[in-house]
Amino acid sequence: MKTIGLIGGITWHSTLDYYRYINELADSKSGGDESAKIILNSVNYSQIKQLTFKNDWNGIANIICNAAKKVQEAGADCILLCANTMHQIANEVQQAVTIPLIHIADATANEIEKRGLKTIALLGTKYTMQFEFFKKRLLSRGIKTLIPDEGQIEKINTSIYAELGKGVFLKETKQQFISVIEQLIQKGAQGVVLGCTEIPLLIKPADCDVPLFDTTFIHSAAAVEFAFAKK
Repeated sequence: MKTIGLIGGITWHSTLDYYRYINELADSKSGGDESAKIILNSVNYSQIKQLTFKNDWNGIANIICNAAKKVQEAGADCILLCANTMHQIANEVQQAVTIPLIHIADATANEIEKRGLKTIALLGTKYTMQFEFFKKRLLSRGIKTLIPDEGQIEKINTSIYAELGKGVFLKETKQQFISVIEQLIQKGAQGVVLGCTEIPLLIKPADCDVPLFDTTFIHSAAAVEFAFAKK
């Protein structure tokens, strides 16, 4: 079994799920009584959040690349950035290390392809929804992405940073997300990518009539597949 390197703390709420999913999947894949080999470097979310709001991606890259180097030096065989938004600097992180970075959008595209879907809705921070780093990866696989309108994007982004990232999950916020999802389905979305690792803590498969793609679980599963793959 290879060792999985995690850059977590963005936020720690979803990092908990990464740790749990990876160990549950490793245990299941091995037939029981095994846990995954994991090296976790948990960064200071407050610092990352402030730099994100300033659009200081160079500053973020410096922090995350240094974290990735330390994880590699500690013996990790791969790197996972435990946040969708941080994949804006995925290329910089990959260049900083010699071990592979498992990209969350690539892992998600694999799952969308398995369902045979061609048009999906993407929910996440405004950076994930409006920047190209996630959508471009899906488009390269022939998958079209729909996002909410400008006002909805701002409301979703605010709820992620002011509520979900702090472990606050309100019924009214959940209903707002469901309403946005229903509108995107009416526009042609065949599935919904929960492109923020905190959103799956709020929205569950039973809340939606089309497939939901939980990027936290999908990313974790891709890491376990890598860890158990034969050389």
